[in-house]
Amino acid sequence: MLSSPSGGGKSTIARHLLEAREDVTYSVSATTRARRTGEADGTHYHFLSRPEFERRAAQDEFVEWAEYGANLYGTLRDEVDRGLREGRHVVLDIDVAGARQVRARYPDSVHVFVLPPSAQVLVQRLRGRNTEDLAGVERRLGIAGEELRAAREYDYVVVNDDFVDAVAQVAAILDVEVRRVRRLSNLDEVIDNLRRDLAGLQQRLQKE
Repeated sequence: MLSSPSGGGKSTIARHLLEAREDVTYSVSATTRARRTGEADGTHYHFLSRPEFERRAAQDEFVEWAEYGANLYGTLRDEVDRGLREGRHVVLDIDVAGARQVRARYPDSVHVFVLPPSAQVLVQRLRGRNTEDLAGVERRLGIAGEELRAAREYDYVVVNDDFVDAVAQVAAILDVEVRRVRRLSNLDEVIDNLRRDLAGLQQRLQKE
């Protein structure tokens, strides 16, 4: 899971991981907000009406969901399960509240908080997107201040100062996590086979 204040760069990092690695798939979120110019349904978001979103939430079809700025956003369970069945890393780009919900459902999930290098850079990124007026930017900055408090809840923190380096750091986290003992489902089998082979070699040496 990648979280950051709006403008922190989590979506861009997720997109580049998807482009660079075949073992990564991106979970496309669902939302009730209006589609923006250039956005495609199923690529940028699954665009749902509010009644449809609420119906699916009532049927427990979301891993997490929340209301943000008068719109609903959520992660569909089918999106996550599809990637896991394929044996790939499923990258979620979600806010702090959503990450807490996912952590409760998937205790083994890995959480990365992306920090902006400075408050000034965050403001520049928000204003550079040209998707909101000054009041909207100000509101997002207020939310960002609260979200930053949650960084300590995460497993890793990456400062998105140099974009290429930030992507490389997240990729390295994926590589390290996949080798952690608790994630190796066949570790017992591997160890048992090695011990059996070692015992056999030991017996052969004793006979020489």
